[in-house]
Amino acid sequence: MNPISNMDRAQVLNQALPYIQKYSQKTIVVKYGGNAMINEELKQAVMSDIVLLSLVGIRVVLVHGGGPEITEMLKKIGKESKFIGGLRYTDEETAQVVQMVLAGKINKSLVSLLHRHGGKSLGLCGMDGGMIEAKKLQGEVDLGFVGDIVKIDTAPIEVALNNGYIPVVATVGTDQEGNTYNINADTAAARIAAELKAENVILMTDIRGLLRDKEDESTLIPFVQVSEVPSLIRQGIISGGMIPKIECCVEAVRRGVKKAVIIDGRTPHSILIEILSDQGIGTMFY
Repeated sequence: MNPISNMDRAQVLNQALPYIQKYSQKTIVVKYGGNAMINEELKQAVMSDIVLLSLVGIRVVLVHGGGPEITEMLKKIGKESKFIGGLRYTDEETAQVVQMVLAGKINKSLVSLLHRHGGKSLGLCGMDGGMIEAKKLQGEVDLGFVGDIVKIDTAPIEVALNNGYIPVVATVGTDQEGNTYNINADTAAARIAAELKAENVILMTDIRGLLRDKEDESTLIPFVQVSEVPSLIRQGIISGGMIPKIECCVEAVRRGVKKAVIIDGRTPHSILIEILSDQGIGTMFY
């Protein structure tokens, strides 16, 4: 790999300047997940990106899930993970494990990583300050203690942001009886972004974005108006696991977020490419 020249470095910084000015003191919400959460090199890149954005005056909120680590912990305690139609069934014991892994292990390790990269961060979960009030998700199948968001109180997040911290939010919620619920991290990120009136919500995934042909990454659709989504679902271009992810993007935009973007977390520094360059990356919903 050839070292970057000083002239190239200056041009990169110069190109970033209008974007830094555009996003200065604006809020962006990043949903962190997928391979970028498992691969050590990608994890370091994401943390350094978030610290950089924070240091240039962008208010970044990091929202995370942690499915693989929950599965691993359940295995360690001798409990088998149960999935129904690709969604985790969460009984009461599993809900306690979810709380322990998300709000404890993963959340605090991310806070520590951000600190190692020179950032100030504060670990929160949806139970802190009643941030995420949930109820049992009602659907065609019973998923146990999987929650549907009733309301979001962003006060704890705003206190952190206003004091110069990067809030790191684990997506567990609680109802008025004190039951713990596992909340889908994409859904939580979209709702938090809407309540914060964020400029942007970014969902990290393990694919380039929305593809016209699922087998061909060169068929990336870079821009989608939310009004086009039902037609894309009917055509089968949006299908399977992409449907709920894209529905989160649509809801965020309809609730007032300027744009929602699905990006490929397998690309190092994909967040910086999306926020601070002409190029952009992934699929933007607007």
